[in-house]
Amino acid sequence: MRSCDVFGIQDLHVVEERLGKKLDREIAMGAQKWVDIYRHNDVSQCIATLRASGYQIIATTPHNDSQLLADFDVSRKTSFFFGTERDGISDTVKNAADGFLKIPMYGFTESLNISVSAAIILQDVVSKLRMSEVNWQLSEEEKQVIEMGWTTNTIKSAPEIIERYYADKND
Repeated sequence: MRSCDVFGIQDLHVVEERLGKKLDREIAMGAQKWVDIYRHNDVSQCIATLRASGYQIIATTPHNDSQLLADFDVSRKTSFFFGTERDGISDTVKNAADGFLKIPMYGFTESLNISVSAAIILQDVVSKLRMSEVNWQLSEEEKQVIEMGWTTNTIKSAPEIIERYYADKND
């Protein structure tokens, strides 16, 4: 979540099916205020939702015929799937993926923890995207909606203040 915030990724989809573990606010360090989190009960439902929104599904794995990060094309709307450090990506993700992506590794260890993997991939992809001619910027209306969400996430009693504003306005 922090990596998404740091690199300007607004939407984070989380599948909590296997462990049922909730995101830890201490680890998130406040990033939950700035990133929109979409929770899914299972990975198939998450993939279906993302595909319906026009995303290609890219599974991250050091195995298979994975494409190297340096060669990744940033021109398509993409959702990256990360597996657990111990087990990697699930068979469901492997079977549904439009492609595979790997971070080059030169030592004997062939895995990184999810936060490190996400940070490396997001930093590379965002840097390429910002230097490309791809139209990735938000519209002014999209920015206003996000900024209003951020504002309500940071102001104590925001719903009550908004309710009072509209009540006073209608008087």
